[in-house]
Amino acid sequence: MSSKPFSLLLLLLLSAAILLRCAAGAGAAGSGAARGVRNARRGPGGDAFCDARAPVRERARDLVARLTRAEKVRLLGDGAAAVPRWGSQSTSGGRRRSTASPTRVPGSASAAPSPAPPASPRSSPPPPPSTPPSGSSSARDPRWGRGQETPGEDPIVAARYAAAYVRGLQQPYGGSPGHSRLKLAACCKHYTAYDLDNWKGHNRYQFNAIVSKQDLEDTFNVPFKACVEEGQVASVMCSYNQINGVPSCADPNLLSGTVRGLYIVSDCDSVGVLYGAQRFTHTPEDAVAVTLKAGLDLDCGPFLSKHAESAVQQGKISDADIDAALIHTIMVQMRLGMFDGEPSKQPFGNLGPRDVCTQAHQDLALQAARQGIVLLDNDRGILPLSRDRVRTVAVVGPNSDATLTMIGNYAGNPCRFTSPLQGIGRYVNTIHQKGCTNVACVGNQPIEAAAGAARVADATIMIVGLDQSAETEALDRVSLLLPGRQQELVSKVAAAARGPVVLVLMCGGPVDVTFAKSDLKIGAILWAGYPGQAGGAAIADVIFGAYNPSGKLPVTWYPEEYVDTVPMTDMAMRPDPARGYPGRSYRFYTGPVVYPFGHGLSYTRFAQSLAEPPPALLAVPVRGRPRLNSTGPGWAAVRVDRARCEGLVIPVHVDVANVGGRDGAHTVLVYSSPPQRGGSAPGKQLVAFEKVHVAAGGRVRVEVGVDVCRDMSFADVSGVRRIPIGDHSIQIGDLLHSVSLTVQAHV
Repeated sequence: MSSKPFSLLLLLLLSAAILLRCAAGAGAAGSGAARGVRNARRGPGGDAFCDARAPVRERARDLVARLTRAEKVRLLGDGAAAVPRWGSQSTSGGRRRSTASPTRVPGSASAAPSPAPPASPRSSPPPPPSTPPSGSSSARDPRWGRGQETPGEDPIVAARYAAAYVRGLQQPYGGSPGHSRLKLAACCKHYTAYDLDNWKGHNRYQFNAIVSKQDLEDTFNVPFKACVEEGQVASVMCSYNQINGVPSCADPNLLSGTVRGLYIVSDCDSVGVLYGAQRFTHTPEDAVAVTLKAGLDLDCGPFLSKHAESAVQQGKISDADIDAALIHTIMVQMRLGMFDGEPSKQPFGNLGPRDVCTQAHQDLALQAARQGIVLLDNDRGILPLSRDRVRTVAVVGPNSDATLTMIGNYAGNPCRFTSPLQGIGRYVNTIHQKGCTNVACVGNQPIEAAAGAARVADATIMIVGLDQSAETEALDRVSLLLPGRQQELVSKVAAAARGPVVLVLMCGGPVDVTFAKSDLKIGAILWAGYPGQAGGAAIADVIFGAYNPSGKLPVTWYPEEYVDTVPMTDMAMRPDPARGYPGRSYRFYTGPVVYPFGHGLSYTRFAQSLAEPPPALLAVPVRGRPRLNSTGPGWAAVRVDRARCEGLVIPVHVDVANVGGRDGAHTVLVYSSPPQRGGSAPGKQLVAFEKVHVAAGGRVRVEVGVDVCRDMSFADVSGVRRIPIGDHSIQIGDLLHSVSLTVQAHV
């Protein structure tokens, strides 16, 4: 999204007067759905669209039918013009900030290390002001400035995170799926294959992502499919970029052909971009026609409102095209209760300032920040630090006293902060020397002063990394190394330190810290992501042992050499040895890494064992006569759409024992590998995961299910999902189990 946040775009109001009109005739809601909709001209206070018992589509059609064309076209953009005959005032669509002083929990990249993150609302979420921004895309490239907004590189993790997140935000109640009432209308973005903003002269407005059908099906579109089918999301946002030569917001195959019947909105100014920057159409009216006919409903920008009427006059669109778009917009508003009478009498009508930054929300922010921290290294077990032995700590680094940096991008101004310096200061005395005045860390810097603090302190904690000046929307990185002189700072301070040294990395995307891993003076390394308003308290709690870390990396941390050889513009996920292309993500890349996907240590030790071995043989029933297609060297597979998938689940029961001396949480990660490596299938794929808390000396059983059709299939070169037949390997840590899939005809 551009500089206009989408936070309130879905609350585009037709006018306050229309809402009051329904409020004046609230009694009409009880008049019955049939009479309420079909008697479409009952006058003020008895309008059919005010009948809350009627189907939302019929109510929306009734309201749209009452508008003139001139009124309708003004409602196609994010600024609704006045409609004088309704007595309404003009309204604007987007707001630049969320509710004042919200509680800011970690963003998606920091929440994803906890596979069942409390910050992604699931069962009893806080009101919307407490939720972080979250993108539905998976993170393809480590340099992407908006990778911090995603749940990581794995499409299944992103899919399940997004679906759970949407369900928690929307909290649907009453009505059928897709038409139920909503607490909030969520939007899954950015659809699709959008993960380049501005890299070496390539920008998102003009970038044409060349993506294979195979990668679209089993990587890029997986989270969005889950958003729609499992999350029942209210809307999807199409992205700026082109996919295989066609802008996302103008592609009928992606919009109406794939996201069928759903409310679709553009990223801000996307329609103008496809006409102006991409020159996809010859005239503005052609841009209006191609987007509306593709399935776009609302333009985050003025382009549709400005040019839709002339597009009708030129015969390029019809009034029916405009009506179809507006009906989808108004249906969402009606699902939010915006035409159901007095707002305070609605289920969520009494939420207000007293519900913002409550103690429960602040506790949630701290809990989420703690769970998101990943312990990358802990040589010789120097962590947690003992307060009996460590009385004074040198706190060093450009992010050592960070506040705004901790909340990442797309965030309001939190009600309170705890910086790392403040958090550490709650445990011990501190000597603060930043060493680098900012993240860029160029020119003359007080590195020697920081080294001097380390010489006299009992321990040294360095908080370095990135901020929004180094990675953000419209800014991708060109290197994975720490910016400027930060590496020099870390090395010199570590060399000078007389006590244990802890390195904390505060950043959204991964950094290459190979130098720190090999530095014998650096005893522990943690990744904190952008941990939200309570980040400083959470970092200190982990370092001093008040919380046992349990996070897992949601992305692969590549060495610098990877980005030296892999252009960000190459969208291919799968490796291509013929041109020396190594592939992307743990699913396909097998080269050297700094830290692997799923890595994360604890202060205790866990042992896993199979409580009940999964079946060694499983027949996949197919409709009609089995037809096997070759998918690789010696492979055979059946199409998922020919398999009878109902109940085709492999049960996996794992006992997790805590064999250490501390209580802790452990995430069971279940991977599946196809019959052979090579070909175009992923080398392995995360298929199930579950996080459990286990007391010291205790044991907990984890039961997960592996959906054969969903989790063990992959897309062929035509984008058709197939299940490889043969011996699949199920891997859980060091545990390996083979499951042989066969084919069974089912008539």
